Amino acid sequence: MNPQQACEDLLLEGKQYNIEHHILPSENAVADRLLARGVELKDAYDELHGKLHARPPALQVFLGLVLSTAAFWNPQKMLKARTARNDLTNVNQQIARKANELAELLDQRTDLHNTSGFSSETHYHVGDVIEAASQNNYLFQSYVQEKLDALRGQFDLKYWPSLGDFMRELASDAEKAEMAATDPLTAAATAATRPSKADFFKALFASIEENSTENYGQLPRAFKLTDRTLASLANCALDLGPDELVDEAYVKRLRQRERNGTE
Repeated sequence: MNPQQACEDLLLEGKQYNIEHHILPSENAVADRLLARGVELKDAYDELHGKLHARPPALQVFLGLVLSTAAFWNPQKMLKARTARNDLTNVNQQIARKANELAELLDQRTDLHNTSGFSSETHYHVGDVIEAASQNNYLFQSYVQEKLDALRGQFDLKYWPSLGDFMRELASDAEKAEMAATDPLTAAATAATRPSKADFFKALFASIEENSTENYGQLPRAFKLTDRTLASLANCALDLGPDELVDEAYVKRLRQRERNGTE
């Protein structure tokens, strides 16, 4: 079997599995792009097959990485990820501001309860809030509430944070929040300020590293593809048009920047 046929058979096999199990339609869409543009990938498949076919299932694993990276870490998805990161920063800033405002109001209400001669019959103990918020939580009521009630009976109000203190801690926590990606691929793909096709390559490089034998994966420790092969895979997996294509010089410059630690 020639290298291209071997690679395309693996793509078809994976696609059929996804269809039968009703999963990963976005990866199937990428597989269809690779199959439709097979002529452009002949040399890439030759290199992949030559380097990985003797180490099953390394070839299948790598093709799967290309599919998942193109499906979930493409430039469009990473643009949305950057927007979501900015949104999260803004939300934390709003939480910090509003929680501080609420803390001041709660302190003011406590003072009025103590000095005005009036009471509004509202929560005054943090335990009240916890119990009220957990009234529909069966596990809390079954395993926690009795112990919390015992603690409240053992320690009076001065041993507990006030509702204002509680809010100030939420404000402080939100104010000190530091953004961090929850996986290495997103971290790599969004390292640059602006989105670009480089996002895909950075995520793919991170994915290869994550799946190397050094990290108990299936790809050889020294596995490395030529710039030309990586460019061909990206062009087809991302379905880039004639005016958008990247070449081996683009990949070479990107790798050089990565080695130098620059964007």
